Amino acid sequence: MADRGDFATLLRAWRDRLHPSAVGFPDGGGRRAAGLRREELAQLAGLSVDYLVRLEQGRADRPSEQVVASLARVLQLTDPERDQLYIAASLPAPHPALVPRHVPGSIQRLLARLPDAAISVFAADWTLITANDAWRSLLGSFDGEQNLAVREFGGTGPEVIRTPEDAERFHRSLASDLRVASIRYPDDPELPALVARLAATSERFAQLWSEVEIVDYRAPRKTFVHPRVGPITLDCDVLTVNGTDLRVVTYTAEPGTDDASKFALVLTLGVESMKAE
Repeated sequence: MADRGDFATLLRAWRDRLHPSAVGFPDGGGRRAAGLRREELAQLAGLSVDYLVRLEQGRADRPSEQVVASLARVLQLTDPERDQLYIAASLPAPHPALVPRHVPGSIQRLLARLPDAAISVFAADWTLITANDAWRSLLGSFDGEQNLAVREFGGTGPEVIRTPEDAERFHRSLASDLRVASIRYPDDPELPALVARLAATSERFAQLWSEVEIVDYRAPRKTFVHPRVGPITLDCDVLTVNGTDLRVVTYTAEPGTDDASKFALVLTLGVESMKAE
């Protein structure tokens, strides 16, 4: 195991290496160094600046797996670099038999450089890993519960106008995706816990899970109900990142339509627009 000082050294070096524009920050403004500022890294990783300072100075005791995973994602580390950071934090590196949650730098740059498209990245179990500002402006921040299946079967998911048939296909596809993930990652302890939680709280999910059905369904368009702008119909694409099972979900508006005008207004209003007056 590497000593605690290595973690601080790696963190500082990789923060200095990451160009601000790679995560959506301007690279001007009188920067003294080419890399990210501490405040920027803390903001993106969901940490306090004080805690990040203590990590970089080797004074913080044993960062959690969630903290290290968040830092590895924001710093756009390669898989070997991510593993090195875990080991330096006295944590086991992510096992290949677990659901992948590390987002490659190329995908993170995609989120930063396409501000007019709502883009999110989900793990194979439909847990939200990251999303850009446009996605949060459209759908909210997913505060608290990060799993789409839990939100959908619990009735707290994004408000979407669907026909009963479409809703049925969507629910079947979610249960199916979780079954496929359980088959691919049988050693991941979070998957059976997630399935058990869903089955205990949703009779509909329990029924679908008992049917052991494997289906593949993706709606090409979705109509969301935004609390300030109203119904917006957007094109939906779900892309799979090679070798990771990550799902990149994108929502875009057809140019020149009323929906494009509504979507532009949503982006202007920002994340606060999700809070109904």
